[in-house]
Amino acid sequence: MIPTTRIALTLVLLAGTCTCTLAQNMKLRPGLWEVQSTMKTSSGRMESAMAQMQEQLEKMPPEQRRLMEQMMAGRGVAPSDKGVGSSFKICMTQKDVDMDNVQPREGCTHKTSRSGANTMHISFQCKGRNGEPPSSGEGTITIDGPTAYSGQHRINTTADGKPEEMNLTQKGRWLSADCGSVKPREGE
Repeated sequence: MIPTTRIALTLVLLAGTCTCTLAQNMKLRPGLWEVQSTMKTSSGRMESAMAQMQEQLEKMPPEQRRLMEQMMAGRGVAPSDKGVGSSFKICMTQKDVDMDNVQPREGCTHKTSRSGANTMHISFQCKGRNGEPPSSGEGTITIDGPTAYSGQHRINTTADGKPEEMNLTQKGRWLSADCGSVKPREGE
């Protein structure tokens, strides 16, 4: 009976060790990330405006369109094929990763809390800047591993002086350790 007790005790100790290892917070890898996002608004105005922008891009002469797309790409933004989303690149530093600051943005304050090893709850408030109105919101980010995450966010803002709620869905994927020309964003 003693060998059985030792085996049982060993299994219990191993299970305890495995639980502690699994409970550690997953972290993302610092470096260059591509983020695909899709947004739906309560009024539908933004979807309409983005569809019009995509239509205008398609009607541009090839050289003018190429220049516009290069300018947008230089800012890390590319319109999606459906016109209601976008793709952009961000540079996450080691500090961003350590602080669970997945998408720092100028003019915004963030609060992040963990609700599991791979789930973060985020709340934020952003000052209006560059003609944008102030906004606030909250969301959840799920880390699928060191090189991928997904997120759902609800954002409250105003459009044409009226309250607007936006629902944002994102998927991020790590591209490389070198951010190249994409500079880290600084949150406040």
